[in-house]
Amino acid sequence: MLRLLGLVLIIVWTSQGPALAQGSDIRLVFVGDVMLADGPGRVIRSGKDPFRHVAGALRDADITIGNLECVIASSGKPEPKPYTFRAPKQSLRLLKKYFSAVSLANNHSGDFGKGAFSEMLKLLEQHQIPYFGGGRNLRTAHQAYIREIHGKRIAVLGYNGFFPRSFEALEDAPGIAWLDEDMVVAAIQHTKQTLGVDFLIVYPHWGWEYQKLASPRQRQLARLMIDSGADAVVGGHPHVTQDIEVYQGKPIFYSLGNFVFDGFSDRDTRTGWLLELTLKQAGDMSWRINEVNIDAKGVPRLSGRVEQTATSDPQ
Repeated sequence: MLRLLGLVLIIVWTSQGPALAQGSDIRLVFVGDVMLADGPGRVIRSGKDPFRHVAGALRDADITIGNLECVIASSGKPEPKPYTFRAPKQSLRLLKKYFSAVSLANNHSGDFGKGAFSEMLKLLEQHQIPYFGGGRNLRTAHQAYIREIHGKRIAVLGYNGFFPRSFEALEDAPGIAWLDEDMVVAAIQHTKQTLGVDFLIVYPHWGWEYQKLASPRQRQLARLMIDSGADAVVGGHPHVTQDIEVYQGKPIFYSLGNFVFDGFSDRDTRTGWLLELTLKQAGDMSWRINEVNIDAKGVPRLSGRVEQTATSDPQ
């Protein structure tokens, strides 16, 4: 096991996997919670871009993934919960510009009800923004986002394990993919084996808020995901970064923390990670974690600092 806590990490890790063609490394970027209401929403409405300071890092990748921690819709009423987030429709052009796909598997996608959630699905489709971790019914909510790059099929599955569970997709109702063990295992095995995916990353929304170390439940689920066929686990939700573990030669990033989010004042909650995963030519994987500092408006900037480096070998 490898656990690392720090401000910025550059980590090189080697794992066995399908070899890639010469000169055809695949670069993936993952970030944490992208909340485009409130402060970031005011930035967007003013005509400014909350991603402008991190634009190069987001766009300089084959695949860029973020968790859309809000609903984008004009319909619906706020659910009876402490915080509800609804972003302006101008957000759609920014998501289209910077992200290959967004996860809807979180505890705020349903903040304005099933109708608003369905409206968001329609808007994302109209703007040709792929999404996963949510859908019009149970089957589509549990489908992976899949892209083929340099002859290799890359997949990302999204799940939410933080209440309210009333946002969950049903057989005949829209919603998010709930982090149910049996469904997760079945989806991983189906995506990896039946759909012929070469690399599969699970992107869960889980854990306890403000806890710097992953919970025993997170660890149990992450290891189950890897035992079932996942090649990496990249988590979020706690509003802080959490530790990193290598299990069976595969990396687990328990939480990337916030990315675009306001309403926080301490360093831990205003520090996030931008994760770069590189699938190497020989089938190895390396990763680099860049620290992101978030200002009072919820706008991120790369710090550019390096605290430590580490290497681990496959077990």
